[in-house]
Amino acid sequence: MNVWAAVPVKVFTGAKQRLAAMLTPAQREILAATMLEDVLAALAGARRLAGILVNTVEPRAVALAQRYGAHVVTDGARDGHTGAVLGLARALAAEGRAMLTLPGDIPRVTAAEIDAVVASGLPAPSFTIVPAHDELGSNAVLCAPPGAVPLRFGDDSYFPHLAAARRCGIAPTIVRLPGIAMDIDHPADLRMFLRAPRLPTRTLALLEAFGL
Repeated sequence: MNVWAAVPVKVFTGAKQRLAAMLTPAQREILAATMLEDVLAALAGARRLAGILVNTVEPRAVALAQRYGAHVVTDGARDGHTGAVLGLARALAAEGRAMLTLPGDIPRVTAAEIDAVVASGLPAPSFTIVPAHDELGSNAVLCAPPGAVPLRFGDDSYFPHLAAARRCGIAPTIVRLPGIAMDIDHPADLRMFLRAPRLPTRTLALLEAFGL
């Protein structure tokens, strides 16, 4: 299967506002960039991906994408997470590729986890999903072809995505992976990340430098 990673990235200005009680605006911008770099490093180290596509208009994200050999598109980049993913899906569908979409705020993801998701993918049409730790978010979705299932991301997208796949006649494959599952949106997520078994990520080093 010709699988490309597809990462939507918002502008960093005003990023992670839900963490405002713990981090300053400048710290949150740096955090967003650092988490993205951890994700891109994992993707670049994966063996089962054919390539990486990043959808963004954020200059710092463009620079990071280029550093890790990713291609950059801007179709739908200003239309929120779902709009950006749909833009990525259009780009990949035009080339006959499958899409593995995941966010830029899962810094504990590893190359081995990425390869495990790709390996779990079934022949098209197929749909594989990795839920967030709270089983609310959809932290990785593998669609073959990219438009196999209508996607709509948000705070409560996991079970709706399962239902959408079944409506399309596709039995979803569910994969549970701790690194992909741990996104950082809320203070509770940040505290969970800091309590987790130590993994030498850029994000952990940054948060420790912040004194957390």
